[in-house]
Amino acid sequence: MAGGTVSRTAHFVLHRAAFPAPSAQAVVPAQAGTQDLPDALDSRLRGNDRLLFAVQDEPWMGVVVPKRWAKRAVTRNGIKRQVYNVSEAFAARLPAAAHVVRLRSEFARKQFPSAWSEALKAAVRGELLQLFERAPSVIPAQAGTRGSP
Repeated sequence: MAGGTVSRTAHFVLHRAAFPAPSAQAVVPAQAGTQDLPDALDSRLRGNDRLLFAVQDEPWMGVVVPKRWAKRAVTRNGIKRQVYNVSEAFAARLPAAAHVVRLRSEFARKQFPSAWSEALKAAVRGELLQLFERAPSVIPAQAGTRGSP
């Protein structure tokens, strides 16, 4: 991921990318009418500062759960719900940046035969708690976008 790895566990990786610094050309007037909106968007593109995130003063969370590692939709959706729930508990600790949690390996189907059992929920939640506890709460200044794993 473009932002760099912040922390890892056996099954998950947390990536973080700092938001781009806002430029004067990228500001959309708060009272902009519908006729003003295309001009405001056009000025962003001319300024070469593409605003991807509407809210930049709080952490943004995304989740990637590939079918390769979680074959069943029930499992993928359950993992995503757990990521969002755990990340809400750590929101005060996370800096204002774009965060992505990525599943990087499969939970053993022999150990967890059910698509979304209580045992699997507990294993996912425990590992996510470790992932967010290991993540530094600040973005390194001018040291690039990579954090320590």
